[in-house]
Amino acid sequence: MRELDETAAGGPIGARLAAWRRHRDLTRDDLASRTGLELDYLAGLETGREWVDRRGRLAALATALRLDVADLTGQPYPPRGQEHAAVRAVAFHLRRSLVRRQPDTAPGVLLEELAERTRAAARADSAGDEHHLALALPELIDAADHALAATAGPGREEAVRLRVDAHVLAAGLLRRLGYKDLAWMLLHRARPGTREPLPVLVEEVRLLIDFGLPEYALARAERAEDAGADWELPALAAVAQAMAGRRPEAERLLATAAERAADARESALVIAARAAVAAEVGDAAGAADHVRAADHAALDGAHRSSLLVVAAAAEARQDRADQAAVRLFEADAAAPLRLRLDPLARDLVAALTDRTTVQTAAVRDLAERAGLR
Repeated sequence: MRELDETAAGGPIGARLAAWRRHRDLTRDDLASRTGLELDYLAGLETGREWVDRRGRLAALATALRLDVADLTGQPYPPRGQEHAAVRAVAFHLRRSLVRRQPDTAPGVLLEELAERTRAAARADSAGDEHHLALALPELIDAADHALAATAGPGREEAVRLRVDAHVLAAGLLRRLGYKDLAWMLLHRARPGTREPLPVLVEEVRLLIDFGLPEYALARAERAEDAGADWELPALAAVAQAMAGRRPEAERLLATAAERAADARESALVIAARAAVAAEVGDAAGAADHVRAADHAALDGAHRSSLLVVAAAAEARQDRADQAAVRLFEADAAAPLRLRLDPLARDLVAALTDRTTVQTAAVRDLAERAGLR
């Protein structure tokens, strides 16, 4: 089922939806009753007239079919190109780190050097450069483990923090690849002997959102508030509330996030979260307005790419397929693998191949590079 041909009618998610619905011996009426989604929308998904651009809908479909969301999205995706293959391979190396024993003795690792390597990996993550991030992570995890084993006294707190940061970066990449259980295990490995640090809690909320479990994400976010949360936790909680269909609660959380934003970058990220919330509740026009209001120059490559995907979905929902395609090209230029690993972006790319008039050849080229053709 996971190897279903993504070029089949219905697009990446719709084709899997149809196959799993038949496998569960359900009619479309049954699925509409279980999910609360319109019958026409479900029929459109299975035949390629519709696409999934809301996490809440994806979660509802997976729950109704007793599936993990990855069973509908097809994650982790087969490698497409050398860089994607290298990024996929990092999962094997990180899996090894979960089963090996912590080093009793270790070669000396300068904390200053480890801090610089961690900052470099964080810059790659912010840029959406999955390839360089993946290449750095296995050795970074090893170095962080060795540093913690070798450091005592005043430097130990810094060694713990750097080890947590390295594990959170690795868990984020595994989450985006689709290895969510592996990401969860790595997050738990990050914190033996320590309190639950805020970066771990934030990544856990992201992971639960991607799992399609907004209520669990909200419970985790409440716990994280006790750890001194900044703007990011309420912004993520707002997305979870929107997934659950509670826009007023989401708006209150966004107001909290805006109050906590400390600079232009954080303010732009809160506006990007507003766009994501509007898109999640089906307000395409509102999402487009927030995209226009965001300071794109203040965003790094990864967040700019994500915002442009929201913009593309909003344009497509307003029957502006060619404008949607342009937004996707911009997102691909900002962070290529980040875009191509996003299941909702992939579904939109597949949907636009038959909807564009001016950008048809370019969209099909993007679909081919993503492994959708």
